[in-house]
Amino acid sequence: MRWLAFPKMALGLTLATLAALALVGINEVGFRQSNRALAEIGAAQQVRLVLNGLMQTILDAETGQRGYLLTGEERYREPYDVSAKQIDGQLAMLGTLYADHPAELARLTLLANHVARKQAEMDMSVRLRKSGAEDAWKFVMTTDVGREEMNAIRTQADQLVAVSNEALFKGQAQIAEALKLARIGIAVVALAALVAFYLYLRQSHALQSAGKRQQEALQRERNVLEDEVRDRTAMLAELATHLQDVRENERGYLARELHDELGSLLTAAKLDVARLKSKLADSADAAQRLQHLTDLLNSGIALKRRIIEDLRPSSLSNLGLIASLEILGREFADRSGIRVEMALEPVVLDEGLQLTIYRMVQESLTNIGKYAEANEATIVLKNYENHVIAEVRDNGKGFDPRKIRPATHGLAGMRHRVEAAHGKLSITSTDGQGTLVSAMLPATKAPSPD
Repeated sequence: MRWLAFPKMALGLTLATLAALALVGINEVGFRQSNRALAEIGAAQQVRLVLNGLMQTILDAETGQRGYLLTGEERYREPYDVSAKQIDGQLAMLGTLYADHPAELARLTLLANHVARKQAEMDMSVRLRKSGAEDAWKFVMTTDVGREEMNAIRTQADQLVAVSNEALFKGQAQIAEALKLARIGIAVVALAALVAFYLYLRQSHALQSAGKRQQEALQRERNVLEDEVRDRTAMLAELATHLQDVRENERGYLARELHDELGSLLTAAKLDVARLKSKLADSADAAQRLQHLTDLLNSGIALKRRIIEDLRPSSLSNLGLIASLEILGREFADRSGIRVEMALEPVVLDEGLQLTIYRMVQESLTNIGKYAEANEATIVLKNYENHVIAEVRDNGKGFDPRKIRPATHGLAGMRHRVEAAHGKLSITSTDGQGTLVSAMLPATKAPSPD
C-alpha cells in the first residue's frame, strides 16, 4: 500500500509543482505584458500632456499678443514672451518622444512648421505694434494667416493626439488581457489578501487613533493661537486708541502754543506796524509798504487761526457740534468750490463723541476734495432715540470699496476712531455714482431735570 501511495503522492506533488510553475509562468507573462502596456500608456499620456501643454502655450502667447496689441502696455506682453520661449522646448520634447516613431515624427515636423509660421506672424504684429505702425499691425490682424495657421496647428495636434489615443487604447487592451490571465492566480492570493486586509484594518484603526490624537493636539494649539491673536488684536486696538488720544492731545497742545505764542507775536507786530504807520503818514512809499506788511500780518493771523482750527477746533467747545460742522462745511466749500448742503439736527453727545463725528466729517471732506472729482457734497446729522447717524455723501466718481488697500490710513483711522467710540462705520460707493460715508454712534442720554 505504501508503494501504491508513493506514486499518488509523487503525482500529487508533481501536479502541485506544475500548478505552481504554471501560476508563476502566468504571473510572469502577465507582469511583462503589463509592463510593456504601462510603458506604452505612459509614453502616450506624456505625449498628450506635452501636446496639450504646447497648445495651451500657443493660446497663451496669442492671448498675450492680442492684449499687447489692443492696449500697448508691456505687462500684457509678458505672457507672450514667456510662452514664446516655452514653445521650442516643448517641440524638442515631442521630438525626443517621437524619436522611434517615424510616422509621428513626420507629422511633428509639419506641426513645427505651422507653429513657426504662427510665431512669425505673432512676432511681426508685436514688432509692428511696438514700432508704432498702427496700420501695419492692424492689417496683419485682419488677414486670415494667423487663423489658418492656428487651424493647421490644431489639425496636426489632433492627429498626433489621435495616434496617442490609439496607443493608449492598445495598452489598455494589453492590460485587460493580462488581467484575464491574472485571474487564474486569484484563488492562490485570496488568503493572503484576507490576511493583508485584516492587517490593514488593524493599521487603519491605529492610524485613526493617532490621527484623532493629533487633531486634538492641533485643536488645542489652534485655540491657544486664537487666544494669542485675540489678545494681540485687543492690545493693538488699545495701542491705536492710545496713539490717537496722544495725537489729539499733541494737536491740542500745539494749537494752544500757536494761539498763545505765535498769536501774541503776530498781534504785537501788527500793533508796531500800526504805530509806525501813524508816524510815517507823510511818506507815501513808507505808508504803502506798511500797509502791505499789515496785509501780510493779517494773512498770517488768518493762517494761524485756520491751522489752530484744523489742529483742535475751538468752535467745538465754544459753539457746539452743529455750529462747528457748519463752519467746517462752509470753509471747505470756499476752498474747494464744491457746493455743500447740510441737514444737521441737534444732538446731545459728550466731547469725545463730538470730536469723533467732527474728525469723521473732516476726513471725508478731505477725501472728497482730493479724489472724488465731485461738484456737490452733503453733510447729514440725524438724532435718534438711542443713536446718532452722521453721513457725508458726494456725487463724484466713486470707487470699489472691496479694492481699498490696507495701507489707506485715512479710512482705517476713521474706522478705528468710530469703532473705538463703540460705533459702526460703513462706506458705500459705486463707480460713477458717488460715495456715502456713514457713522452710527451711541447717543448720550440727556440729563433729567431735578
